[in-house]
Amino acid sequence: MKTKSLALTSVLIALGYVFHTVVPPLFFGMKPDLLLVMMFLAIMLAPTKQNVLIASMAAGVISALTTGMAGGQIANIVEKPITAFIFLGMFLLARKVKVNTYSAVLLTVIGTIVSGTLFLLVAMMVAGLPGSLFSFIGMIVLPTSIISGIIMFFIYPVANRFSKRSSLTA
Repeated sequence: MKTKSLALTSVLIALGYVFHTVVPPLFFGMKPDLLLVMMFLAIMLAPTKQNVLIASMAAGVISALTTGMAGGQIANIVEKPITAFIFLGMFLLARKVKVNTYSAVLLTVIGTIVSGTLFLLVAMMVAGLPGSLFSFIGMIVLPTSIISGIIMFFIYPVANRFSKRSSLTA
């Protein structure tokens, strides 16, 4: 792994931490995990297994430390690496066709839905949910996926152009 890619991933995860801490809880202590957007961006800019592992573990630990939901600590640590590798697979498939802003948004929306669903399933097994799984998906996961997609729509073109011009990624 190149030091430049590691530094870029670290900066993106740190920015994701800021996003994650400033967003208030919406429903039963759950808040949208906008750290995912930065993790997905880090994966798209440096799509290597090592980068995915580092980004997902860092994102999982940070999310676990800042979660407000019962059972969320374990759920974040389990869910982030699984989501990251699923996202990497989707990104590598999409890259065979062409990755642009719209495909990055679509991948982010799908990745956020996968992440949220996995999180809820693990949290349900660990601590239970104070409501139904489908209500949490409807009230948290789907709105978060839309917000994540909108954020990616604005961030991806800038980050992609910057990383290419500065030779930060391969």
